[in-house]
Amino acid sequence: MAKVDHVDEADHLLVTAAVADAERHTSGEIVTIVADISDHYEDVAMAWASGAAGLALFCYMLFPEFYLGIIDRMSGGWEHEYSAREYLALLLAALGLKWFGTWLILKWMPLRLALTPKHIKIARVRARAVSMFKVGTEAKTVGRTGVLLYLSMKEHRAEIVADEEIAKLVAPEVWGDAMLALLDRVKAGKPGEGMAEAVRQMGIVLAEHFPKGSENPNELPDRLIEL
Repeated sequence: MAKVDHVDEADHLLVTAAVADAERHTSGEIVTIVADISDHYEDVAMAWASGAAGLALFCYMLFPEFYLGIIDRMSGGWEHEYSAREYLALLLAALGLKWFGTWLILKWMPLRLALTPKHIKIARVRARAVSMFKVGTEAKTVGRTGVLLYLSMKEHRAEIVADEEIAKLVAPEVWGDAMLALLDRVKAGKPGEGMAEAVRQMGIVLAEHFPKGSENPNELPDRLIEL
């Protein structure tokens, strides 16, 4: 995955400070990750290319004389009686060009993302967040009180994934205010402020259910991680 260019050093400092401040009041551990994109959606581009080729085939079947006329004009106006093999070769070449041309156009990521259904983007961002959680957060604290805040910039999506003990006490919808605060500021072009505010609100929730104990080492990094 490409490294993000939407956050700067000031954002890093802001989020790091927010995590450290939140963890002063809770035994929970907050990990923050920001990614440029969660998936490259190659399968979506291929699906669109295949759909374009299928549509082209349908048009060729409906209007064969029109397309053969184009071929005749391209060959200098000389009419030619095509054999079955030649028809098949022309058809396969046309479909191949249509597929490749559509796929090539969809190499432009903004268009590919625009043509990717919302439910697919939601699922891919969630899957990436869970993957990052399993690698860097899950079962990495003594009390199983780690929680991941994951932001994927290109999809305009964020996820909060909590470890076992937190998930038992905090329903997913409880994080709604934190998510709203984050996404509102990201839309305004202030991702650092958004993550910092989300962390602050997450800290309030965690402090309610997992107050700071007498022995509570800092088990996970406070810094904002870029992917």
